[in-house]
Amino acid sequence: GYYKGLFENALEDHSREAVSGLLLLYSGRICHVVESCSSTIHLIIRDLASLQNQGQSALLQDIKVLVVAHNIPTRLFLDWNVVTVTSSETPSQGSMQPQPTAEVVAECLAFLLRVAACIHSSKGDSEDTSDSVPTLSPELLVPAKTIDSLYHAEECVSPEDFLKMYLSPCQPALDS
Repeated sequence: GYYKGLFENALEDHSREAVSGLLLLYSGRICHVVESCSSTIHLIIRDLASLQNQGQSALLQDIKVLVVAHNIPTRLFLDWNVVTVTSSETPSQGSMQPQPTAEVVAECLAFLLRVAACIHSSKGDSEDTSDSVPTLSPELLVPAKTIDSLYHAEECVSPEDFLKMYLSPCQPALDS
């Protein structure tokens, strides 16, 4: 309901595009892909930053921005999809050798591409145009340990820190 309201708010400004993407709900964590124009994504990140400033009463806590990309030629998702991930897998507490963040990001994006392909092909094959998402097999979904690893990665910044970087002007050295 929170996201639906946020996306409807974004659409009130006619210069913004509709939002598509995927929301994966894990036990204790979420991962979402948001596809829209830059101004809508910026609005969503600003809203997430304001959520984080609400403290312990906030709907979402300890939010991280993984990747923001511009000028994507086509969308991966046709609609806004929500999937609840039920997994017996629990995040590991340092039992494995940590991977470099770049590798974890690449792994996460590869999983998300496979999910998008599965959802796209199943919606293309079915004549049912309802908002239902096909049942996704566990091997397609981003593992909870990957989400947990990204959560702990220092390279992934909070929405507030992302906005500070995004809105601050470049400071080139005078010698360059």
